[in-house]
Amino acid sequence: MNQINGPIRIPVPAEFDFSVNLDYLSRSPDESLYRIRDGRLYKAIPAGSRAVFFEVDAEPGCLLLRPLDEEPWNDEIAQEVVAYAREWFDLDNDLSAFYAMSSRDPILRDVVPRLYGLRNMGIPDLFEALCWGIIGQQINLAFAYTLKRRFVETFGRQERRGDVDCWLFPEPRDIAELNVNDITELKMTTKKAEYLIGVARLIASGELGRAILLESDIRSAEKRLVAIRGIGPWTANYVLMRCLRYPSAFPIDDVGLHNAIKSVLQMEQKPTVARIKELAVGWQGWEAYTTFYLWRVLY
Repeated sequence: MNQINGPIRIPVPAEFDFSVNLDYLSRSPDESLYRIRDGRLYKAIPAGSRAVFFEVDAEPGCLLLRPLDEEPWNDEIAQEVVAYAREWFDLDNDLSAFYAMSSRDPILRDVVPRLYGLRNMGIPDLFEALCWGIIGQQINLAFAYTLKRRFVETFGRQERRGDVDCWLFPEPRDIAELNVNDITELKMTTKKAEYLIGVARLIASGELGRAILLESDIRSAEKRLVAIRGIGPWTANYVLMRCLRYPSAFPIDDVGLHNAIKSVLQMEQKPTVARIKELAVGWQGWEAYTTFYLWRVLY
């Protein structure tokens, strides 16, 4: 089996700009699942039987993944890291039709050119996506990041290579064994603590998983998610767009989406859901990307 120490090159689509995505990832100083230094991205993920640490950089036409572990990677680990990076940056999605559509859309035609090359940055791990959706319910983004950092740094695992550290997201089996008070001590509500533990138990038991949700169409996957205590339509669609990659996932009740549309159209009041449905007729099949780009207007 080959040993890999040097950089791995991943070809990227024409509609990709590493710096634009790095700018998106730089939104919060409370982020601890990855680090950004001097225009490079650092990340640790579980792969095989261990955690691996790598640097992400770019050159024309490629992402560069550089292993930072003392122990060389084998082919299997390299494939896992490449698959994670492709999913994280949504590299297998052809956005040419989205850009063509947006050039004709009255809301998107001025927004998308400013963000050209931005990908719907994914959350490949279902448990992480569900937790982030639950933690972010009915609070502002800055406080959501603070709560997520507390959750990750209390129950996750830190990895360090040299002077760079990253945290691994907590494992479902560990959260499943917690008491509600263990989480409310982080200043989360009792309800959110219950929801997080409940989701962890479903995943740890094998009742819920990414592959299970991807076996069906978007409506069936959404129905399965909203049947879980603490998962409403907003959280379900957040997971559908950020983790499961359904292109027509649409958190239409999202306040940030409403505010972004209000800002772009210079409206005096936020649009109603009925009005958004009218505006979204031309977005069919690209609702997830449209939402992600409009979020970026504000955040």
